Amino acid sequence: MGKGGMSHGSAGEAKDGEEENMAAWLLGINTLKIQPFKLPPLGPHDVKIRVKAVGICGSDVHYLKTLRCADFIVKEPMVIGHECAGIIEEVGSEVKKLVPGDHVALEPGISCWRCNLCKEGRYNLCPEMKFFATPPVHGSLANQVVHPADLCFKLPDNVSLEEGAMCEPLSVGVHACRRANISPETNVLVMGAGPIGLVTMLAARAFGAPRIVIVDVDDHRLSVAKELGADEIVKVSPNIQN
Repeated sequence: MGKGGMSHGSAGEAKDGEEENMAAWLLGINTLKIQPFKLPPLGPHDVKIRVKAVGICGSDVHYLKTLRCADFIVKEPMVIGHECAGIIEEVGSEVKKLVPGDHVALEPGISCWRCNLCKEGRYNLCPEMKFFATPPVHGSLANQVVHPADLCFKLPDNVSLEEGAMCEPLSVGVHACRRANISPETNVLVMGAGPIGLVTMLAARAFGAPRIVIVDVDDHRLSVAKELGADEIVKVSPNIQN
């Protein structure tokens, strides 16, 4: 997990009356197992969260099927999952803005807060980023996790925990729209109608894009895109033509 955590081999026994924390461990290709996951001590600026919803990202699928995603390689057992939301169970001594019982969405990356990129507010580019379920950092598909309070965002009463877990992928679409300067004067082409393509399409609409075209190779995904409001859908061939 982002704050550290310990492997199943060093988890030990739970104290009397204390629930043993369990997590989904990736042990090998196509091999997941529910095993104990010991949490780190709760720091003064941390919160302990009862995880209630975790999305399955494409990166999780890559790790499950191949033990790698791009240059990140799983070399030892790892807890998966990073799109998550839950309920605060305990807060550190210096936490002022969250209390037990709060529903929160978790930002899954912990930056160093010291480098120039962090100080400029571009902490998502921090070279020392520790991101849930990115080797060797454990993820959040567990009963409980410990995480910095500053990276936990209280959900409004009208937002479910399942919707809260989708804040992380939704942020990808929002970031794309900001970088592309989407406005009511911008027509948008989205390449790919998978989950990230769909949330990007929805974000573009919320930014005011008047016309959105989305492209994919899969009929079902395109039909979902149409149902969600794409103005045009285009099916392309997966075969590369010279």
